[in-house]
Amino acid sequence: MSAEIIGIIGVLVLLVLIALRVPIAYSMLLVGFLGFSFLVSPKAAINMVSAELFSSFSSYTLSVIPMFVWMGFIAYYSGVGTGLYTLVYRFTGHRPGGLAIATQGACAIFGAICGSNTATAATMGAIALPEMRKYKYDDSISTASVAAAGALGILIPPSVIFIVYGAATEQSIGKLFISGIIPGILLMAMYMITIAILVKRNPEIAPAGQKFTFTEKIQALKGGLFEIIITFIISLGGLFAGYFSATEAGAIGAGSILLITALRKQLKWDGFIKSLKDTTRTSAMIMLLVAGAMVFGRFIAVSRLPFEMAGWASNLNLPPFMIMAVILIIYLVLGCFIDALALILLTVPIFYPVVVDVLGYDPIWFGVIVVMVVALGVITPPVGMNVFIIKGVAKDIPLETIFKGVWPFVIAIFVCIALLIIFPQIATFLPNLLS
Repeated sequence: MSAEIIGIIGVLVLLVLIALRVPIAYSMLLVGFLGFSFLVSPKAAINMVSAELFSSFSSYTLSVIPMFVWMGFIAYYSGVGTGLYTLVYRFTGHRPGGLAIATQGACAIFGAICGSNTATAATMGAIALPEMRKYKYDDSISTASVAAAGALGILIPPSVIFIVYGAATEQSIGKLFISGIIPGILLMAMYMITIAILVKRNPEIAPAGQKFTFTEKIQALKGGLFEIIITFIISLGGLFAGYFSATEAGAIGAGSILLITALRKQLKWDGFIKSLKDTTRTSAMIMLLVAGAMVFGRFIAVSRLPFEMAGWASNLNLPPFMIMAVILIIYLVLGCFIDALALILLTVPIFYPVVVDVLGYDPIWFGVIVVMVVALGVITPPVGMNVFIIKGVAKDIPLETIFKGVWPFVIAIFVCIALLIIFPQIATFLPNLLS
């Protein structure tokens, strides 16, 4: 049996284990170890696994993950998310659909210090859903708008997904961060337009909310925007300006928001302890996923499957955009079944050489495309992580009601992906300025 066939069998076994709900990190570790043992030797596999585990958990590059994750949890437990929602709500909430539109803006701003789609969805779901219910919003549009908006947290920097993609492909994390700004704003605008169209067709699904005075709007500027702006300028501004690395930016950003929220007495001791516990739990999960993906990637490499796929793609009598379309369809299908982070780690070793080395696409652009497809996966059935998070917040709303409401937002993401393919400069313009 050829090494390539062993590689294909390994991928299929991995998908079966995931379908059986074996934790994805353990599935990748197990398949990678067994496959490497079969193709090389058990002793070599043991040495490889131990080396990859040590490398992942001691990686200086990946140490940025707990820092940016901690930034998000500090913002969550200090109430910064509540202040942001109040701010955008007072400016837009008085219009039909205004609360749902306000949620998009709040999620985009919160994503600028969070970097996680799940944390963004959970935070804004707990804040926005009670307000939308108060003003008699339809359950479908209220829940779906928050679930979709949570995906903005992985596009607008900092983004944990971009960090992992950068580590896996050896691309500049700073360039990946800045490449997500315009696509993130574009997706937010598409979401807002989608809500406006839905409300225009049926005003009863999202009635107008309370109207606030100019003074009340100005007062809301104190409710979290200051913390976001300062943290963004200090951490990401310094990163983009080249004053420090992505890892240093994470540490400085976490320290900045911790200091600001502590001095303003927004972060209580209990919230501080909870932020540390949640950061440790989340970071350990991400690191174990990365380690599992590295082990699985080593197995895939020795199976020569990526090289055979690259050769197959180069011999196809099709234009590059057609091959890229096939790869995107595969991503869309897998994204419906596999968690966002695991999808990146599982597929990048296979498709990255084909897309960049054979088809000649820009690796930064491909990173944005992959993250956009991942954003689609977090709201589509059957996995739809953000949908399940919103279900946890709104326990009395049926899951099918939420999934029914996400389809207009799915269309919005498809439009954004199409625009990125037609106009790749949307993703590459800002990174090219750093070159």
